[in-house]
Parts: sequence; C-alpha cells; structure tokens
Amino acid sequence: MRASSSRRGGSAWAGVGFVVFLAGAALSNAIGVIVNDVPVTRQPITLPALLDGRVSQDMARQMAETPLPSMAARIERAASWVAIGDLGPRVRQGCPGWLFLSDEMAVHADGGAHAAARLQTVARVAQRLRAQGIDLMVVVVPDKSRIAERHLCGQARAPEFEGRARQWVDRLNAAGVPAMDLTDAMDLPHTDTFLRTDTHWNETGAHAAAAALTARLLAWHDAPARLGPRVQVTRTVSSPEPRPGDLVRLAGIDGLPLAWQPPQDTVAQSTFVVAADTATTDEAALFGDDALPSVALIGTSFSRTSNFVGFLQMGLQARVANAARDGGEFAGAAAAYFTSPAFRQTPPKLVVWEIPERSLQRPLADDPVLD
Repeated sequence: MRASSSRRGGSAWAGVGFVVFLAGAALSNAIGVIVNDVPVTRQPITLPALLDGRVSQDMARQMAETPLPSMAARIERAASWVAIGDLGPRVRQGCPGWLFLSDEMAVHADGGAHAAARLQTVARVAQRLRAQGIDLMVVVVPDKSRIAERHLCGQARAPEFEGRARQWVDRLNAAGVPAMDLTDAMDLPHTDTFLRTDTHWNETGAHAAAAALTARLLAWHDAPARLGPRVQVTRTVSSPEPRPGDLVRLAGIDGLPLAWQPPQDTVAQSTFVVAADTATTDEAALFGDDALPSVALIGTSFSRTSNFVGFLQMGLQARVANAARDGGEFAGAAAAYFTSPAFRQTPPKLVVWEIPERSLQRPLADDPVLD
C-alpha cells in the first residue's frame, strides 16, 4: 500500500516536471520569435518542402536559436571542453591552441558534381558581365587546414582534397574565365598566414594574397583603364593586442573565463587611409563619376577580415568597392551585388570574386540563384 502510494507520488512529480518543461520550451520559443526576431523558418513553405521534411528540419534549427536551448547548448559545450577537450561538431582542435573549421574537412556526397555546377555558374556570370563590358577575376582562398597543415596534429584531410582548389581554377581558366588559386601565395615557409583560433587569414596572409592578386591584375594589358584614377594609400600599424577568434565563439566556449579558453591570437592591426592622388589625376576625374571605384570585390568574410581590401587598394593604388558579405559562401555576395542599385547605376569595370575553397563542393541547395 505504502509502495503504491509512493509510485503515484513519483508519477505525479514526473508529470509536473514534464508540464513545466513543456511550458518552459513554449515560453522560450515565444521569446525567441517575438522578442529576438528568430524566424520560425527560413525555408520557403512549399508542398515538396513540407513532404520531404525540409520545413520541419529548418523549424527545429531555428528553434534551437531561442533562449532555453541556446543556453543549454552553451552549458553543454563549455562542460565538454573543460572535461574532455571536446569542441563540438563544427570545430576541431589540431596542435595545442590551433582550431580548425570542420566544414573544411567534410566530404560531401557528389562534391565533384557540385563544384562542376558552380564552375558553370561562374562561367555564365562572366559571359553576362563581358557583354556589359565588365571583366571578372575569380580568386579561390585555400583552406586553413591546407595552408596550416603542420598544425593539424593528427586531424586528417581527405586525400581527394589535394587538388581541389587548383583543379577547379585550372578548369575555370580553360573555360576562358581568369582565375587564380591563392595557395602558393599564402604557403610561406616558416610563417603562419592564418590566425590560430579564427577561420580567417591573418594580416600576413591577407597581405600576401592581395599582393599576388595585385600582380595578376596589373599584368592585364589595359590595367589603368580598369582601375580608374590613382589614389594614395597610407598604412599605420597599432601595437599588438589580443584578438578573439570566431572558432572559439563557434565552439560555444567564448563565455568561459579567458584562462579556460584556447589562448587568443595577438594581432597588430593596420589602419589604411585612402586619398586621391592629385599629382596624377585631373579635376574631372577627382570629382566626377570617374572618381567612383572601378573595381568591385564580392566574396565572404575573408574580404572583410585582416584588411585584405586595404592591402589590395595599397597595391593597386585604386579604390575598391567592398561588397563582400559575412557568411556569403559561394554566391551570397554575388546575388546581392548584381541585383543592387550600386551595380545597376554605377557598374564597375572589374569584378573580383573571392571564393573559399571549402565552398566549392558544398551541397547546392543553399546557393542563391544567379541565373
């Protein structure tokens, strides 16, 4: 009798706990959607998307961004890092202090076909731009795990990645689209060109990449016509300071005390000042439409990190309009820029399209339409 009463009491408390949990989840979702503007789904709601589960899958992904699951995930991530050194599914640790993005090492089904499809997309865009009198230069940024291979300490890259960037660039050049692989420019002996705790290149890498791109652009036979009026670019460098890495944030351990996190990078940040070169440019060019940038840069956060644009402007002695987007992957920035008033009303003479190597073979489903 007493045991039966105890079981009923336990069941009641379990029921209360379950109801409280559901209420907390519902409140968390409501706060996320109403207060934090988390969309219920970013997936267009169509019958095929409903039937194959894409809508429900995206809803689950969006609700994971609401306060309760987000807080629970961060606690779990921090505990896993402190207890066993685990950084979760999106970040891997190589040698001590060196973090890498898991995406770079992911083998995608039909990756070769995806890369081929993206090559055809770039070729079509180049053809359309050429018809408008606009040139296109494609630059592929190699994976951090390729350039910083000596810091992998056991983290493995698939053998089929060996020629991934170079072969894609070679095929693009063969198709008549100027393209370059930045691997050789960034693979400097005994010098790190990527940040340790961040996805991106450091200023040494950005400078090396910009210098290689500058040399290629200046070698074109009518470079002055493409680049527009010359500018003077001056650079100053600050004292080194700690720099938080995006991979620490992606791993969900940025809320821990600094002493418990991987050591931060220490970075001397450059500042660039661009001014018209009055000694070589006439008044009409200084104040008319000719003064607008003739070069537009589309791409990803690489083009927005470690002063890549500053180094590029300094090398070209020309203004560069930066239309790159964080998280743009293969074509996010291209889709936004080519439909923007800036492109329609003041088209450039040259577009530089920066593409990370890791984006070449990703599934095509998330690419915006460029055709």
